[in-house]
Amino acid sequence: MQPAPDLASDTAPWGLCLAGPTACGKSAVALALAQRFPVEIISVDSAQIYRGMNIGTAKPSAAERAAVAHHLIDILDPTESYSAARFAADATRLAAEIRHRGRLPLLVGGTMLYFKTLRDGISAMPGAHADVRAQIVAEAAERGWPALHQELALVDPDTAARLAPRDAQRIERALEVWRSSGRSLSEWHRLDTPRQRVLGQAGATRWPLLALEPQSRAWLHQRIEARLQAMQQDGLVGEVLGLRRQAGLHLGLPAMRCVGYRQVWQALDVAENAGHAGNGSPDWFNTALASTRQLAKRQLTWLRSISDRHVVPCDIGDPLLAVQNWVRSLNCGPS
Repeated sequence: MQPAPDLASDTAPWGLCLAGPTACGKSAVALALAQRFPVEIISVDSAQIYRGMNIGTAKPSAAERAAVAHHLIDILDPTESYSAARFAADATRLAAEIRHRGRLPLLVGGTMLYFKTLRDGISAMPGAHADVRAQIVAEAAERGWPALHQELALVDPDTAARLAPRDAQRIERALEVWRSSGRSLSEWHRLDTPRQRVLGQAGATRWPLLALEPQSRAWLHQRIEARLQAMQQDGLVGEVLGLRRQAGLHLGLPAMRCVGYRQVWQALDVAENAGHAGNGSPDWFNTALASTRQLAKRQLTWLRSISDRHVVPCDIGDPLLAVQNWVRSLNCGPS
């Protein structure tokens, strides 16, 4: 292993960000880097934070986590909520602790909002209100999300105009902000200035970002399908069946919005309503495959909007060698 980097240097980053679309090989590259540099991994994944959600999140194995320290994995029950602001605070704290140990924080994942919040800061807008959120979700179950979208259009037309009528997560958050603060999400964004940001503007200097991006969409689609097939074989349906038995866990919670879990849960609902529960696996695979491909497309679109990212093709040549060279170039190891 190469010696620890000079993390006390004024030019040293607070942590390195390794991002990319789902199934592009981020975890394998990160584990290989850990054999060459003294790193600890901070997961940037809004699904791996949940306990009991292992198969569908492609969570690192026990052996991998024993070999390399991982953080922000299995920190919440699926009935709990997490936020980008909380992630940024947790990741900043953990990175400081890791640097204090003379090691290199490596932030790895595909939740792009978490990366953006960490690097750019976040508006000082209202936090989560569980009671308000629960009321909105209950109303959606009764009236449907398109009806709540229409309600949002009356109080926050700018936000409603950019959201699809069935975009449950974003409609719920926009209404939650309005109902808890009396001020629309659009208004909070207009009030946002660098002076009001609560997490600073470290950006490229303190959190440099490398993006693993495939040149071939077909290559990525094949990997997504192969990984989903492996999840199916490893027992994803059984994992979701176990989750459904947990008190208080339902489809409206953030944990069950994760790709794969939502599609299996919905297929199980259909099977039960049709009286076919227990008669084989429900038909969920193709829907989950399409949703995962859409997720990867959104991740790539977000990455390509980051002008200061360093791009390494993950389907051409040796991406690990290119990532190693990038790490060295950032004063994170010997040249």
